Order: sequence, then C-alpha cells, then structure tokens
Amino acid sequence: MSKEQQILTHIKRNPYISQQELAELVGLSRPAVANYIKSLITRGEIKGRAYILNDKKYITCIGGANIDRKAMALEQVSLHSSNPVTTSESYGGVSRNVAENLSRLGMHTRLLTTIGDDKEGQAILEKSQQDGIDIRHVWTLPTQRTGTYTALIDTDGELIVSLADMGIYDHLTPSMLEERWGQISDSQAIFVDTNISAECLSFLMEKCKAESVALYIDPVSIAKTKKLPKRLDGTELILPNREEAELLADMEIFSVQGAKIACQHILDRGAKQVIITMGADGVFYASKEESGHVPAIQTEVVDVTGAGDAFAASIIYGLSIGQNLEKACQLGVAAASLTLQTEASVALALNQDYLEQVVKESS
Repeated sequence: MSKEQQILTHIKRNPYISQQELAELVGLSRPAVANYIKSLITRGEIKGRAYILNDKKYITCIGGANIDRKAMALEQVSLHSSNPVTTSESYGGVSRNVAENLSRLGMHTRLLTTIGDDKEGQAILEKSQQDGIDIRHVWTLPTQRTGTYTALIDTDGELIVSLADMGIYDHLTPSMLEERWGQISDSQAIFVDTNISAECLSFLMEKCKAESVALYIDPVSIAKTKKLPKRLDGTELILPNREEAELLADMEIFSVQGAKIACQHILDRGAKQVIITMGADGVFYASKEESGHVPAIQTEVVDVTGAGDAFAASIIYGLSIGQNLEKACQLGVAAASLTLQTEASVALALNQDYLEQVVKESS
C-alpha cells in the first residue's frame, strides 16, 4: 500500500485525525503529509478538511435502546395472583432516553447501540431520529431481537418488578467499538450504561483514560453493576443509586453521612466524581475538590420510569456547560422531579428554561 493510500485509509477510519498523527502513523514528516492531503483534496477524494477539526460537540451515548412496556396497576398489587392493569408501550433504554433528554436540552447527541432487524428496531431508529439523535452508528443485527423492558408499576407509581429481555447487547464487542472509535473519541463526552458487556465497559474506560475523554457511567442495576472492574480509572463520573453504591463501596448506606463515606470509597477506586441518588433523601455528590447534599424536590409521583435517565442527562448537560457538581445536581433533581410527574419515560416539557426555573423556585 502506497503512502497516499495509507493516509487515505487512516482518514477514512478517523476523519478528525490530525496531520501530525498521520505523519507518525505512516512514517513521514508533517509537511509531506500536508502535500499528500492537498493532492487528495484536489482530486476530490477528500471533501473539506474534517480531518483536522475536532470540536467535540457531540455527547455520545452507548448502551440500551429498547421498547418499554408498562403495566400500571389499577389496585394494590397482589403477588402470585392476576392483577388488573392498563398497559402502554413507548421507546426506552437508558442510553436512548439519556440521548433524548440531552437533545431536549439543546445538546447534540449520538447513539451507539444494537437493535434487531425487526419492526421494533426500525421504530426506535425513526423515533430517535425525530428526537434529534444521530443514529448513523447504530448496529442492526439481523439474527437478534430488539431489546424490551417490561415494568409493573404499583398504584403509587413505584416499580414492583421489571423484566429485561436485553441479550442483544451481549453481541456488542470491543472490536465493534474499536471500528467506530474515530467517531466516538471526537465526542465532548461519552455516556455509557452497563447493559453492554464487561469487556466493552473495560475497553471504553481504558480508551477514555488514555485519550482524556470524559466518560460518564450509569450502573443501571445491582446485577449489572457487577460488570464494572475493580478499578474505575478513566471514569469522569459515576451515577449509582443507593443500592448500587452500596455494592461499589462495599458498605451499607443508612444516611447522608453514610453516602458521603461511600462516595469516598468509590473515589478511592479511581472515579473522579461520584453522585449517589437516594430517592426522597435527595442526592450526595463528591469529588476531590467538593462534596455536598442536594435535597429532593417534593413531588407527586405518577411513574418512576425514566427519572434516573432524566437526572443523568441533566447532570451531563450541567457539567458540559461549565456548572459545578452542586449546580449540576440541582438541575438533575429538577429534571427527575418533572419526569416523575408523567407516565412518559421522557418528559416532553423538559428544556433549559424549565430546569432553571425549577432550580430558582426550589432554592
């Protein structure tokens, strides 16, 4: 392969690669690489100069995108018996929901996930695109079924049990992420949920650490938290709930003071920042520079589904626009409160002005 062909191959893999990086990869001086690129542009083989741009404007969300099915109980649920419910279906998945929430907050979002070659997968793509999410890097797996999440919700809006058919995410591999790394690494930040495999999580943490890309992690559930490695180096922020934090910190949390201690244990594992959500008890945040408690907003709960995703998205939004952890947590609590008041997994009323108004009124 000629030097020109090598340069073109590297640019195809990563359109944002710099001339200096190209020079080191192909064994040429930077001016020599510049001459080859000029020739490629003149011949029309390269359109524009995207390879030297890296504005890191996207938030890339990697993980779950599935169909949410909810059964809302019409009376108090009786276990081991038939219960009257009303059912509904919507678009969900932690990463897909986070991406939609971020889009509603004016952020450019990109989704990387796996879907089946079925009507559910196609519907997710169409809805996500309508929501302003970049879906160009989604993998469609012909032999797999699109993931589904089924939740039984009690009359008080609390989750009784959920059933997750998400084996399709096990088919996402580190090599697939490596192939898309040129697009992933140009992100302003990366959000990942633990629906993907332990190997993929470790890959992302190692790559983000090596290339100084901000990585935000949602542990999702107690079972899926176990996929995370012992060391959390490469993690800019992790967002466990109380039970997930107890597992990560190897201790029980009975109070705000307990959450503070747990945060320190998690920081000691290598995460740069930690936010523990505690439901009605609010959230506790910590980093090496700051820590504190933000109370929950008293809310009439309709449905808890999606509140954590709105919280995570608003935290990322706040940090992305330069807010500190405390203000970001206030924004997150406001978004969660809004989502708790609706049956939808993503609140249609969510926007920047709404968050600022709620924070102002609650302070």
